[in-house]
Amino acid sequence: MSTAGAEVAGPGILLVLDGWGHAPPAADNALSAAHTPVLDELVAQGASTFADASGEAVGLLPDTVGNSEIGHMVIGAGRPLPYDSLLVQQAIDSGALRTHPELGTVLEDVAASGGALHLIGLCSDGQIHAHIEHLGDLLAAAAAHRVGRVFIHAITDGRDVADHTAGAYLQRVAGLAGHAGTGQVATVIGRGYALDKAGKLELTKQAVALVADGVGARVGSAHEAATSSERGDEWVPPSVVSAAGDVRVADGDAVVWFNFRSDRIQQFADALVEHLAATGRTVGMLSLAQYDTRASIPALVKRADASGGLGDELAAAGLRSVRIAEAEKFEHVTYYINGRDSTVRDVEEHVRITGDQAPDYLTRPQMNLDRVTDAIAQAAARDNVDLVIANLANIDVVGHTGNYQATVTACEHTDAAVARILDAARGSGRWVLLVGDHGNAEKMTKQAPDGTTRPYGGHTTNPVPLVLVPAAAGAAPAALPQQATLADVAPTVLHLLGHKPGSAMTGRPLL
Repeated sequence: MSTAGAEVAGPGILLVLDGWGHAPPAADNALSAAHTPVLDELVAQGASTFADASGEAVGLLPDTVGNSEIGHMVIGAGRPLPYDSLLVQQAIDSGALRTHPELGTVLEDVAASGGALHLIGLCSDGQIHAHIEHLGDLLAAAAAHRVGRVFIHAITDGRDVADHTAGAYLQRVAGLAGHAGTGQVATVIGRGYALDKAGKLELTKQAVALVADGVGARVGSAHEAATSSERGDEWVPPSVVSAAGDVRVADGDAVVWFNFRSDRIQQFADALVEHLAATGRTVGMLSLAQYDTRASIPALVKRADASGGLGDELAAAGLRSVRIAEAEKFEHVTYYINGRDSTVRDVEEHVRITGDQAPDYLTRPQMNLDRVTDAIAQAAARDNVDLVIANLANIDVVGHTGNYQATVTACEHTDAAVARILDAARGSGRWVLLVGDHGNAEKMTKQAPDGTTRPYGGHTTNPVPLVLVPAAAGAAPAALPQQATLADVAPTVLHLLGHKPGSAMTGRPLL
């Protein structure tokens, strides 16, 4: 412990700045280019450090970029958690995936009936929602079970990887199919349609119609589909590859979803299951990893236990928390930070901020930040609230557009919001712990497979700032250690609240 201001236990604010990574100033660093005097001063002052938020530090494969889901889970759990992508890779490396009994049963049934296997997922190697190489292992399993017809329903990316690279990734898919000796791309659709999680069911319905019923533009090849969008890979229109023949999901077929992350695929999965049932089709259904769907879809790889974290400790101690975020990140400060637990505890209040208009991140990079900030200030002013947990989404959500100038503006709006939140915290005698969940806006370009530099809206492996602002005005800042990870956040928060870290936590208080 350092200063008296930092030692005194009391109420506080845990403020996650989504996408707030750290890198030296560069031409593609939107954060360093933005006018952010408050954030700059916070990082420069004594009570700051940089926390590892990617790779093995949070439970990912080495050199794998962090993401919002694992970032908030580890922030909440107080320990690294073997992420779904890591668990899937371990199952592949051990041979357990190819020999999985449930997968074997589904493949045997479809092979015996002469039906088709449909493989659905994001075709890139961004390691946020999926990895293209996982598809190769499923193709190999299908070949081993002599499944005659294997259709790949490819979702193009453009967010987790550089835009305008879908053609190259679909060539890799063709290579994987050739190596396995089975499989062909049947349909192609952008993730804007297939991976919507904002409840825009009109987009999801187009993805369902494409896969289930073959409704889409007819194209001569997967590459033709990949290059057909004027809006980039994210918005490749629903397309059917004519050479694949009848690619519709028929009664007796099987479907395997190969995204490992649940949040963006589950709306599509539920809608497809419901559509197939409504049209009288019985289909074997599996997912590579566990999905939070309404439908019961058996998972080939189970997820890690994330209980015993910050949410559980707050509830056990009777400490009231208010969770605040815009719709895009609301699940992250509730479900994910609570260890993938949807239970709303008696000592929790959830405040989901929504706008009056559809989001347009390019023309309104401020999003609904004013409403989020107002809600944080109101919660901070209440005597019966021990901890406010909030997410400022702008840096990440706007950064995902790949638009450099809009992201610079989003950073500046975030800086102004942080200034207001710090004023509210001082007025209510609260400490504030600020942390990024992963990098994003500090790296806005990436080299594409063809060697060209392209706009990039994905995540990074850079560390994230972690800053403590003491409750007492004018208090000397505490010295934080040079080495930290996101797993240290929950133990530090509990320490600042006057409670010991939970027994499940391997992270340490940074004071």
